[in-house]
Amino acid sequence: MKWLFLLVGATLFYFWLKGKKQAKLNAEQATKKKVQQAKISEPQAIVQCQYCQVHLPKSEAIKREDRFYCSNEHTTLLDDQGWIGYAHWRLSPNQDQRPGGVSPDLAVIHHISLPPGGFKNQSCTHFLIDFFQNKLDPSLHPYFAEIADQKVSSHFLISRQGELIQFVSTQKKAWHAGLSSFLGRTGCNDFSIGIELEGDGESLFEEIQYQVLMRLSQALQTVYPKIQFAGHSDISPNRKTDPGVQFDWGKFQAKSGVALSKFPYGLNSR
Repeated sequence: MKWLFLLVGATLFYFWLKGKKQAKLNAEQATKKKVQQAKISEPQAIVQCQYCQVHLPKSEAIKREDRFYCSNEHTTLLDDQGWIGYAHWRLSPNQDQRPGGVSPDLAVIHHISLPPGGFKNQSCTHFLIDFFQNKLDPSLHPYFAEIADQKVSSHFLISRQGELIQFVSTQKKAWHAGLSSFLGRTGCNDFSIGIELEGDGESLFEEIQYQVLMRLSQALQTVYPKIQFAGHSDISPNRKTDPGVQFDWGKFQAKSGVALSKFPYGLNSR
C-alpha cells in the first residue's frame, strides 16, 4: 500500500508540474501574440523623400543625416532647392541671392588646405568646415589667426577621404571667386558654383577626390546643362594659382565624360 500511495503521489505531482509549465508557456505565448498584434495595429511613421517628396514608411526610407530618400538614385541628384542628397550639409552664413534670372553656368575648381599642408599628417577637414561657417578658432594655429576675419564659402568641398560637404545651395551665391572674370564676364560669384578640393597645390590629389568630382559634375550637368569648367587661376590669373599643376584636367574630363567644349581653358595642367 505504501508504494501505491507513493506512486499515486508522484503521478499527481508530475501532472501538477506539467500543468504549471504549460500554463506558463500559454501565458508567454499570449503575451507575444498581444505584442505582435500591437505592432501590426500601431501605425508606421511616414517620412517624405527629400528629392521627389513621395511619402513612404520610415522603415523603408534611406536616411542621410536627418533627411530621407526613397531610393539611392535620389541621393545622387540635386533637389529642387539646390542640395545634393549624399553630401554632408553644413550651412554657411557666407552667401547671397544670385542676381535675378541668373542660373549658374560655370563650375570653378579650387584647392584649399588648413593649415597649409596640414592634411599630410592628420585629418584637417573639420578646420575647413569651421572656416566656411565662421567658426575657425584662431588660437589653434598661427595661420588661423591671419585668416580669422575672412568671410568666405564654397558650394562644395571634397575632402582627401572623398567626403562631399555642401555649404551653400547651388541656387544661391557662395563667396569663393573674389575679383574674377570669365570670358569677358566679371563677378564670377554671380553665375558660378565653387568646388573646393582639399589640397595644397604641391601634392597629388587623391583618386577618390576625382571620383567624387566626377559624380558631382554629372549631377550638376543634369540640372545645369550649359555649365562649363575652369580653375580659379583661369578666372583670377593674377591672384590665384589653384587648383594648380597637380590637378589633372585630362583625368577629370575622361572620368566625368564632360564634353571638351565645356573646358574653355583646355585640359593642360596649369
